[in-house]
Amino acid sequence: MVAHGRVQGVFFRDTVGSEAESRGVAGWVKNRDDGTVEAVFEGDRDGVEAMVDLCGSGPDSADVEELEAGEEEPEGLSGFEVR
Repeated sequence: MVAHGRVQGVFFRDTVGSEAESRGVAGWVKNRDDGTVEAVFEGDRDGVEAMVDLCGSGPDSADVEELEAGEEEPEGLSGFEVR
């Protein structure tokens, strides 16, 4: 998924990382040079859907204007990394 808007410098990645770990969702999240935040999630459907929903709103200080989300083949990731 890629979140557009005011999503950098607002604890977006830290919030996503904490929530993913608490839900047992694997993957990663990182800031991109174009000002967006990109993330990959793997896990049970409910956990992944909850993470996408979270990214659609972001933390209180974020302003998500657009969220691109799609499905990919699982990579077999373990743990969650804030890059």
